[in-house]
Amino acid sequence: MQIKLLAVGKTDHQAILSLVEEYGKRLGFYIRFELEIIPDLKNTKSLSEEIQKEKEGELILKKTQASDDLILLDELGKQYASVEFSEFIQKKMNSGLKQLTFVIGGPYGFSNAVYQRANGKISLSKMTFSHQMVRVFFIEQLYRSFTILKNEPYHHQ
Repeated sequence: MQIKLLAVGKTDHQAILSLVEEYGKRLGFYIRFELEIIPDLKNTKSLSEEIQKEKEGELILKKTQASDDLILLDELGKQYASVEFSEFIQKKMNSGLKQLTFVIGGPYGFSNAVYQRANGKISLSKMTFSHQMVRVFFIEQLYRSFTILKNEPYHHQ
């Protein structure tokens, strides 16, 4: 199985980029992992939030395959403790899935088309985080889940 993280919008913040790279590299010891950035929309001042979500949604859907299990990182999604999330990942791997794709949407969330296509939603917290920070938190949790599955000493209970 491969895990892909789609994220709308780039970040130039060096500390965030460094952490994303570090945890992405660590993940590579356990699974094929890819982070794909969908560029920010241009000239959005004249676009409503709904139109922006639709345009971002089209870009998101173009980056997915019909066979992908598509999971949205969404504030209304299911919340997991780290061990529960590792069990979720294990079940996905056991299912014979080719690609598990997680998506971090733009500033206004996801279009209806993306919600309809999604196979599930996960929330990292009841709190709101910047889209750039979510990348770090999520990739670190993926890494943590694999260390839990391998019974390695990274996660403490």
